[in-house]
Amino acid sequence: MILHIPHASTYIPPDLRASIVLSNADLARELLVMTDHYTDELFMSAAQPGDAVIRAPVSRLLVDMERFEIDAQEPMANLGMGVIYTRTHDGEVLRSQPTLYERERLLAEYYAPQHAALAAAVKDSVLRTGRALVLDCHSFPEKALPFELDQLANRRDICLGADEYHTPDGLLDLARDVFLRHGYSVAVNTPFAGCLVPIGSYQKDKRVQGLMIEVNRGLYMDEGVACA
Repeated sequence: MILHIPHASTYIPPDLRASIVLSNADLARELLVMTDHYTDELFMSAAQPGDAVIRAPVSRLLVDMERFEIDAQEPMANLGMGVIYTRTHDGEVLRSQPTLYERERLLAEYYAPQHAALAAAVKDSVLRTGRALVLDCHSFPEKALPFELDQLANRRDICLGADEYHTPDGLLDLARDVFLRHGYSVAVNTPFAGCLVPIGSYQKDKRVQGLMIEVNRGLYMDEGVACA
């Protein structure tokens, strides 16, 4: 099993802080709202020996590992939230449009290594076991943020994201049943849909399976308090 944890980090390297125009207080608020706090701890506590864990080293405010690298392929880029964010969760300016040099540097230092590590872990699992399972590990706010497409008020405890090609029905049913047996409410592909697999395997290799698990932050944290 490969755990992909893309949004748990709040780290912004000091030399990149100047690219963000927010005050320190506003940046702290944006990190509080946009980070999938504690998902590394939540999901890694269930990891077994031999499982691979791929964690983003920097905040998604710098580089979002879950976005398509090319903005023309990424719907969220229209909101200034493509692979490199230029807008905040409520539409304010986060940073100016990156120059070509800035963009290439960020992608080379963070995005490319993250996806290379994911692809390598998947390849290794397929070679060893004949298949690979990528769990895409996230959390989501109890109340929808302004940029989210799904603004339904009553959010479930757990959102499972499935892909028609890479998520077998049996895997989805198993995950849903486990959460339901433990008393959690479950929705599929709402408020978020789909799951991440390496681009080289996407829609090409059914041995590579994927499932996104999103945990409602209201279950485990006070969303108004920043992480230590």
